[in-house]
Amino acid sequence: MIAFGPVPSRRLGRSLGINNVPPKVCTYSCVYCQLGRTLRVQTDRRVFNRPEAVVAAVGEKVESARRAGERVDYLTFVPDGEPTLDANLGPTIRSLRPLDIPIAVISNGALLDREDVRAELAEVDWVSLKVDAVREDTWRRVDRPHRRLRLRPILDGMREFAAGFAGQLATETMVLTGLNDAELELRATAEFVGELRPATAYLAVPTRPPAEDWVRPASEAALARAYEVFRAWHSRVELLIGYEGDAFASTGDPRDDLLGITAVHPMREAAVRKLVERAGAGWALVTDLVRQGKLVEVEYGGHRYYLRPIAPRAHRGGGGAGKEPTETRARAAEQGRRRGRPKEGPWRS
Repeated sequence: MIAFGPVPSRRLGRSLGINNVPPKVCTYSCVYCQLGRTLRVQTDRRVFNRPEAVVAAVGEKVESARRAGERVDYLTFVPDGEPTLDANLGPTIRSLRPLDIPIAVISNGALLDREDVRAELAEVDWVSLKVDAVREDTWRRVDRPHRRLRLRPILDGMREFAAGFAGQLATETMVLTGLNDAELELRATAEFVGELRPATAYLAVPTRPPAEDWVRPASEAALARAYEVFRAWHSRVELLIGYEGDAFASTGDPRDDLLGITAVHPMREAAVRKLVERAGAGWALVTDLVRQGKLVEVEYGGHRYYLRPIAPRAHRGGGGAGKEPTETRARAAEQGRRRGRPKEGPWRS
């Protein structure tokens, strides 16, 4: 599903998501990723969808939301992988402008050493860049990048992009126990983020099930330390540690809404119940989707979540969403453990 939502965003209000990259195609295989282990780690940009197909899907969702009285504050590229891997990102951004809604991109920044990627991101209104670590060994442990990637050119690319970006820039740092929460690590990261001069530097912890079950969010004490360290370099530091709330949009088709949102945004049970109730549907809808393997139930942090299963799709040049996932997230994770690493092996130097 190319477009989903709008969903409540802690940073962007009511965000209509754009899923422009198939699951789970990324430059990284982060240990904390809410979508599970990366299925294909790559750095080469490809065509996944035609711009007109994306615009049609987004336009339909925007109209559905407006008919339902739902506000759309941003069109946000936040796919099942890294959005800048899409070779059609620039043309798609330009094709969306007639909708007259601000455009955002949430990126890990791994391809910002490329001039074409910097130029395309410069066309949007709001960009978030992931900065989990600025020390090579820590970066590799946390983000598990493709073997061809090197940290120094990425950081230089971020500096160059930030210096010329006319929109609003944010950074996000995921803070994890025993990985990047030591004070020396935090100071190095905060100093670099200070060079970028973002409007807001966000500190986050995993709030949904991570790719690796051994990952633990930073403690309250570590978060307080991180906040103080970052405050020394930034006037505005915010924590992203709370739940977004249950105000997910209903566009009139609860099945479509659930499958679209949970493809990239796992939902707590309370949020699912509210969405279903607002649409006048019964809980049997959710039960049927779970029984059919279209939704998966998981427990994390004392809450039950509902999310879409993930499986590789057929990647066809020239676009199309590919085949519908049929494999459950649990099975994909187990296969990832047996393989030992995702396809193409991201953490070999």
